[in-house]
Amino acid sequence: MPDDAAPADRDPVTVTSGARLHFGFGNLSLAHGRLYGAAGVAVDAPRTRVRVAPADAVESDHGAARRYAARACELLDVPGAAVAVAEQLPRHMGLGSGTQLALATLAGVARAYGREPRVRERAPAMGRGGRSGVGVAAFETGGFALDAGHPTGRFTTARPADGDWRVPAVAACHRVPDDWRFLLVVPDAEPGRSGDDEDSAIRGAVEEADPDVADRVAGVIQRRLLPAIAEGSAERFGAAVAEVGRLNGAWFADEQGGVYRPPVGDVVADLSEAPAVFGAGQSSWGPTVYGVTDRGRGDAARAAGERALAAAGVDGDVRVVEPRNRGAEIRRVER
Repeated sequence: MPDDAAPADRDPVTVTSGARLHFGFGNLSLAHGRLYGAAGVAVDAPRTRVRVAPADAVESDHGAARRYAARACELLDVPGAAVAVAEQLPRHMGLGSGTQLALATLAGVARAYGREPRVRERAPAMGRGGRSGVGVAAFETGGFALDAGHPTGRFTTARPADGDWRVPAVAACHRVPDDWRFLLVVPDAEPGRSGDDEDSAIRGAVEEADPDVADRVAGVIQRRLLPAIAEGSAERFGAAVAEVGRLNGAWFADEQGGVYRPPVGDVVADLSEAPAVFGAGQSSWGPTVYGVTDRGRGDAARAAGERALAAAGVDGDVRVVEPRNRGAEIRRVER
């Protein structure tokens, strides 16, 4: 779509995207040639949904959306946008809330002015996609994604400025079988790390990461995880992503108080014993816990999630969601 679209094309739009689960990184050790390399999957709920209309200035009663809209207007060289957030992911709970809101806002501003969003190209300038490309891939196409990471030589002790990176390329992607389901257990706990705190924690983990753990993760990804998703085995996929998450936890144990952050460890341990759950782990920094199951075991998996919360002595939310095998939906709003 041309960047000089006529004013008649400038209509309000809605942008809807799903959450993403982050299973872990392929490598955090500076001893190996490529760094990060994240694996994750898009799920259909919960969702982010924004409504964006052209305006003479940036207008929004949502603080984060207003900041993203201001940056998007600057990148696109447009005067302004009115942004309303109709649905949002729980913030900093391991579901990719920041990336989905940033990209939805960017895409909405672009489409409202009749332009192409080019989210992969522009995500770094929005402050997104620096280490993991899973959130960007989820927004673009949905499904399962494994990104290629970055050359280790580009690692710096100080955080690069926004825009001084490229989103990692997608190394492998697969449609998730329609009958797979994902259990989401969200304990009532403090949000996960974000911003400068997250950046400092990951850089600290990288500088101390055991390279032998990366070799073990690589073996799980190559010999177990990728074959499982390619062949459509939820059981083997669940076991593989759970192992990837457990091994990642060894890198972050000093930063989060254990292989999983409290109270996630208790919930994961309980779910790991549930017959209806093929594998469980912590999504990103948590506290969201995921479990892999299928359509026929969804009710039993939900019950297992409720029991796990009760056993851990915490309240929370439990739901079973479908995979999302499509990217964000952008719809024009009729005047």
